[in-house]
Amino acid sequence: MRIVTEPMVYVVGRTTVNQEGIQQFLDDEAATWITDSQNGAELLSELAGRVCYLSFGERQGRRSNREYLANLISMEHGSVLEHVVWNFVVTGVSRSFTHELIRHRAGWAYSQLSQRFVDESDTDFVEPEIIASDPELHAIWLESVQQSHQAYCRLTAGLAAKIEREQAQLKTRAKRKRAREAARSVLPNATETKVFFSANARAMRHFIEYRGAADAEPEIRRVALALLTVMQHEAPNIFGDYELVPASDGALATSTDHKKV
Repeated sequence: MRIVTEPMVYVVGRTTVNQEGIQQFLDDEAATWITDSQNGAELLSELAGRVCYLSFGERQGRRSNREYLANLISMEHGSVLEHVVWNFVVTGVSRSFTHELIRHRAGWAYSQLSQRFVDESDTDFVEPEIIASDPELHAIWLESVQQSHQAYCRLTAGLAAKIEREQAQLKTRAKRKRAREAARSVLPNATETKVFFSANARAMRHFIEYRGAADAEPEIRRVALALLTVMQHEAPNIFGDYELVPASDGALATSTDHKKV
């Protein structure tokens, strides 16, 4: 059993650009478009905005991609950000965290580790920082987690034997699933999990704004900050208006002048 304190965010996919399709559209409309970004998400977000206003050619103006998107964000024209999507795997997070995460629905999709199919006898656990920083509280937490983990292992073994006696006709995989789906009931919210999720840029801005705020739950705030770091590298012209500010608990929080985009 291992104790985890920090989440990991992996970018595993992102929206790509079909340059031929873009050029065909421009040719058919007898339009020209000059932009200074090579970033697919930034290009498509700008293109979506320019389609709305038909601001190509002479009407394009001289704004850079950064300036153009900053203007759209300041106008709260967030719909153009819904066209670009990223895919992530997040690990080192608790079941408590994912209960919070899946409340974000519009613009999100999820696939989470299944405790019915995956053996949790060697799982990790995520300890809240406020508990980990206090030796006495840590000892209480650790004892509770260890007891739950041991109960899971004992239940899994006992259920496997019971199912073998009473439902021997089932296939091996089905027997294991029956045992694990019942035994998981004793595992705590602190059980580490892994989740694959996809989200568009507008949905992520909403998540970063609210879940990265100073009053957000600490674990989900850490994920929001990690996600912001990733997205400011992935698409700085879309997420560059966010900054990190000190929170009252000594940690950092997100802040932007462009709220509810």
